[in-house]
Amino acid sequence: MTVEKLHEFLKKSQEPKGYYFNRDTTMVYQLLEGLLKNKDRYGYMCCPCRLAAADREWDRDVICPCVYSKEDIAEYGSCYCGLYVSKDWNEDKIEHRYVPERRPPEKVFEL
Repeated sequence: MTVEKLHEFLKKSQEPKGYYFNRDTTMVYQLLEGLLKNKDRYGYMCCPCRLAAADREWDRDVICPCVYSKEDIAEYGSCYCGLYVSKDWNEDKIEHRYVPERRPPEKVFEL
C-alpha cells in the first residue's frame, strides 16, 4: 500500500469518528510512512512515535489509532503523535498543547 492510499483510506474511515488528519501534511505523510514501515516490520500498524515490542497482544493498545487517542483528542485536541486532531485544533480554536504519554510505564520502552 502507498502512503497516498493509506491517507485516503484512513481519512474516509476516521473522519466520521471525529479524527481528522493534522493540517501539517508533511508531518502526516511522515507518520503514515512510519505506520507502513511498522506494518512491514511487525505485521500491524503501531504508533510510529512509540517503541513496539513486536508482540501484537502487548502492543494492542498502540495500534493506530491507539486506545489513548480518543481521550487525548477530547482533552488536548490532538493524539500523542499529532497524526489525528479535532476540527477545532486544526482551525486554531483551541490551544495546541503538549500531549503527555498515557501508556502505562510498564509498556513504555526506554532507549
